[in-house]
Parts: sequence; C-alpha cells; structure tokens
Amino acid sequence: MGFGQVDRRALREQLVRTRIAGDVATPREVNLEHLRRMVGKDPHYQFGLTLKDWTFDEALDMMARLCGVSPDARFLRGVDTIDPDLTLDALDVMGARIGEAARRRETVLLATGHPGTLMNVYRAVEDRLRAAGCAVLTPAAGWSYEADEHYGPRRREIRYNSGVATVVRPDGAPAHTHDPHPMRAMLRELDNGSWPDLVIADHGWAGAAGDAGIDVVGFADCNDPALFAGQAEGKIVVTVPLDDGIRPEDYEPLIGYLLARAGLSE
Repeated sequence: MGFGQVDRRALREQLVRTRIAGDVATPREVNLEHLRRMVGKDPHYQFGLTLKDWTFDEALDMMARLCGVSPDARFLRGVDTIDPDLTLDALDVMGARIGEAARRRETVLLATGHPGTLMNVYRAVEDRLRAAGCAVLTPAAGWSYEADEHYGPRRREIRYNSGVATVVRPDGAPAHTHDPHPMRAMLRELDNGSWPDLVIADHGWAGAAGDAGIDVVGFADCNDPALFAGQAEGKIVVTVPLDDGIRPEDYEPLIGYLLARAGLSE
C-alpha cells in the first residue's frame, strides 16, 4: 500500500480536523480518573510498567508537558486536548528510531491493543522494515490465557496479522486490550538472548517491553498516562500522543509522515 508524503503543516491541520489531536473526544473527567488510577498503582492502569510514586499534581504536569492536556487541576469536565505539535514532535522521534532500525537491520517486534483502528499503521511500518532487511519476530503465536479486562475473565489468544501481534477472542475476532501479559509471554519465549532490538507497540504490549529494558516507541491516548510516565522515567523512548480510536483511514497521512521521517517512503 502506498502512502503519500505530507508536510508538517498539512498533517497538523489534518490531525486537528479529524480530532486525532487538538480537541479530542476523550472527556476530561475520564482523563483525570485514569490519571488517579495510575497514581494509585491500579495494575489496569500501569500497562506493565513498574513506575515510581507519582503525585497527582506531578502526573498532571507530566501529561500536560508530554501529551498536551490542560494543566489546570480545576478543569474537571468537558473537552480535553492533545497538542498536535507534541504529536508531530513525537512522530519525528519515532520516525528517527525506526529509520535507525532499518539502517542497522535490527530485529523488531510489533504489537497493538487497537487492531480495529491502528493496524494499518503497524502493517505499513512492518512492510517497510522487512523490505529494509529487518527480522520481524512472531513469538508465542497461539499462546492463550484468561484475561481480566474489567468485565471479568475472558479467554484471549495471541495471533499475528502478518508480523503484528494482537489478541483475539475465542471466535477469532481481534480484541482491544491493555494487558501486559501477552508481551511478557512473548519475551519469555524469546528468553534465550534473542529479544528484539526495538518494539513498536501501544498499551500493555509497549509497557511490558519497556519495563524489560527494550527500546520501545509507542502510541497512547490522553486517557492512557502510563506510557507517558514510562517515557518520563526513561523506560519508553517516545510515546506519540493521539486519539487511538479514530477511523483507520484517517491515520493514512500520519503513516506517510512517519515513514518519511524514517526514510522509508516509497
């Protein structure tokens, strides 16, 4: 699949227009609740990271600085924001790291907890990295477990879309997940010294890899503060702030921009 190159100004306008950044759909009250849960060490909101003790004010300041949410603790309800310039800056860093992986022909692993919306982003990066000579790992395919996804235990299984790891339901349908356990299972299978040089991921996939000491570049929404905290603590190379629930086709300009920054455009 080809993705046209787009310059920074045009992409910024498109990000705001589609609400991938700018005024986003995630309510402020959800952002604050998830931030409180992360600060309170709720494992569902740690994304597999072992984080330091954050105060609420420190965490809110960090999210304003790295994601672009309002820094005003008195702002409790309404429309919150992702700063599109922070999105673009983080895409620049992500692109540079992916380009480095391509030049060095590094071993990479890709995984997403948002297969319904972000899969095309990961698949495009995978295709270009393979073409550059990178090895794409696919460990623990078929590994299954009982996932606690807030609504009670649900059977989940690791399955790959080409080289992009996801989890699926018993009927084979791709599932949304924040769970770090699948990434931990993948790393256990690779525990013979063949861990990847780079992980490109989101949610618990990214957090568990970063906690293991692997280079990770990832994506996160403004209601998922753990990966931004992981970046602030040096466990994640970069976290790209964006709304991760937009129509798949709306991410195509972002894909073109990211591949160009990586030096992997067609």
